[in-house]
Amino acid sequence: MLLRILFAILPLLSFALPAQAQFDTRASAAYVLDLTTDTVLMEKNADTPLPPASMSKLMTINLLFEALRDGRVTLSTEFGVSAKASRMGGSKMFLREGSRVSVENLIQGIVVQSGNDACVVVAEGLAGTEDAFARLMNDRAKALGMTNSTFANASGWPDPNQRMSMRDLGFLAKRIITEFPEYYGYFAETEFTWDGITQKNRNPLLNLGIGADGLKTGHTQEAGYGLVGSATQGPRRVVFVISGLQSENARAEEGERIVNWTFRQFTEKTVLKTDTVLADIPVWMGSLERVGVVPKQDISLLLPATVQKKITAEVVYQSPLEAPIKAGDEVARLNINIDGLAPKSIPLVAQQDITRGGFLPRLRTAVRVLTREFSNRTAAAN
Repeated sequence: MLLRILFAILPLLSFALPAQAQFDTRASAAYVLDLTTDTVLMEKNADTPLPPASMSKLMTINLLFEALRDGRVTLSTEFGVSAKASRMGGSKMFLREGSRVSVENLIQGIVVQSGNDACVVVAEGLAGTEDAFARLMNDRAKALGMTNSTFANASGWPDPNQRMSMRDLGFLAKRIITEFPEYYGYFAETEFTWDGITQKNRNPLLNLGIGADGLKTGHTQEAGYGLVGSATQGPRRVVFVISGLQSENARAEEGERIVNWTFRQFTEKTVLKTDTVLADIPVWMGSLERVGVVPKQDISLLLPATVQKKITAEVVYQSPLEAPIKAGDEVARLNINIDGLAPKSIPLVAQQDITRGGFLPRLRTAVRVLTREFSNRTAAAN
């Protein structure tokens, strides 16, 4: 039987809990995630597939980082520059046909210079052709659960089949930061020189002293101005995606506003300790009749820092549990609801071992079950 225990977390705390801090973005679509607590702070048209422009280069970079991790290439591996790559328009690394470029330089050419030509070189180096690479991008996106993304090319060049949602871009940024920390430093480089040509990183937040260290800008006439950004202050890191701004200045201003809002209007608090018993669940055929459930680790929530308000939670579990049970086994979930923020579901574990009971405990359990069944039938007959 599925049971739920609803309660307010507030009485368990020594401080009051706040309500949501509001933020109105000028972007036509946006997604903001506190990476430290995995809390979504804002969503606006976050699941709508939109033209991503150069922000989709993050998918090309992700596939290249995966190839590095798998040992298929190294940072010193060199790829040849085809005629197609050298003829690419838009933002460029200015690669010459017939030359050879290392993977490390191609990463810098894509991340810092937003080189469309560098993206084609990577696509052809990993998959033979850009079309084949686009198919790899689509297959990988599907495998990663990026359900609102489709790719037609490696660079984000305008195409009706090149679409990504803000949530998918946020997921991709999170993946690059957490899965490939050894390569993430490239995103903070403020300039890169190739073949005597120095170009500055287009990310407008890198030199503002607000902790920004990535990831990728984008702009086409269809998409407007967009930015996938990340910043860290103290122990916290945030990831945000904005799209549809009308100018470079608007993009820079909106990115800085979002970073300031996330770090000044939210605070991380520990709301439950690992030794807090949240429920006692009946146990079937066990050496003990009930087992306490506790958080597997201290539970910290990111909470708005201004207006005071309760948060509520419920423990959800199947009852009774069947012995044997080991301490640390996940036996329930704690669902937490904060008005205006995405709900969180946290595993709860058994506080102690419960062995399978001997003859007498099993007999007592059987008697209780038979007694309850008899009572239910009697009540139904009456």
